[in-house]
Amino acid sequence: MMPAASPVRQIVFAVAPHLVLLDACGPLEAFWRAELEMRQACRSADGEPVAYRTRVASIEGGTLPTHVGLPVVVERLDALDDEPIDTVIVAGTFECDRMVLDPKLVQWLEHAAPRIRRVCSVCVGAFYLAAAGLLDGRRATTHWRSADELARNFPSIEVDADPIFIRDVHDGRAVWTSAGVTAGIDLALALIEEDFGHAIAMQAARRLVVFMKRPGGQSQFSATLDVQHGAAGEFDALHAWMATNLRDDLSVDRLADHARMSARTFARRYVEAVGRTPGKTVEALRLEAAARALAQSRRPMKRIALDCGFGTEQNLRRAFVRRFGVPPLSYRDRFAPLTAGGEQGKRDRAGPT
Repeated sequence: MMPAASPVRQIVFAVAPHLVLLDACGPLEAFWRAELEMRQACRSADGEPVAYRTRVASIEGGTLPTHVGLPVVVERLDALDDEPIDTVIVAGTFECDRMVLDPKLVQWLEHAAPRIRRVCSVCVGAFYLAAAGLLDGRRATTHWRSADELARNFPSIEVDADPIFIRDVHDGRAVWTSAGVTAGIDLALALIEEDFGHAIAMQAARRLVVFMKRPGGQSQFSATLDVQHGAAGEFDALHAWMATNLRDDLSVDRLADHARMSARTFARRYVEAVGRTPGKTVEALRLEAAARALAQSRRPMKRIALDCGFGTEQNLRRAFVRRFGVPPLSYRDRFAPLTAGGEQGKRDRAGPT
């Protein structure tokens, strides 16, 4: 049975040797920035925490090596067994080839999870949750490079390599998994929002100079980088031209003409080189540009639809809902940065309601 919720939420980072430092430090900073915001709202400058108490602990405790060579001093996990833990976050470790798990950390998670309200992972920390049986029958993500291994080793999990993070609710219990490295910050901001609301989360993001709090449904991949990598250089010049001419006619015939090929030859060679049709690439580039415009500007929807090549607001809305699961204005309302004159800034400066 879970303990009664405490006004101050204790967040425990469960870590292992060769910790990926940013997997823990990024979320730690986010929680601390939220703590500062909550102290300001409560007019409590110093002293005991008012929102979060964070701990970093491993099985052995003491000095823990990290993959960048900077050792950190951590507590022992078993020293926290009698304390109320609200959230545990398993940070990732650096593995060049294949994940090797610490069985004692897996056992600790199996034992501790039933009394913890919220269990999360960053990057390949998902392997620990999986080994402890905490992801069975759930949808989960991890760093895209490790997704196939996670799916292969734990076939009961629905592994989705695309999202930044996933909140999966099963039998009334939510388990959170995130992609690699900086995605841990996005995860932490989402947890803060769940705990204390949108305004506090966005103020924490502002303190971190994170200009856009990415949604869980946003891809780990940049459309521009993805097509460049897939094409192995053959269509780099074409992709650069496409990205700067999104509002123009980007039909197969026009692209083939720009590439100086027949339409049939171009379509065949493009799929062979990039792994998707030209039309899919055009839509991905346009959606990425529209998402960036929505998050970083207050331009009208009609103007964004024209500038990004969708023609009409209706076309933009359909494509956006199909890809991100939310309409464009909802995306902007939730993920736009704080600006001096924008409505988002006005709401957040007013503080929590």
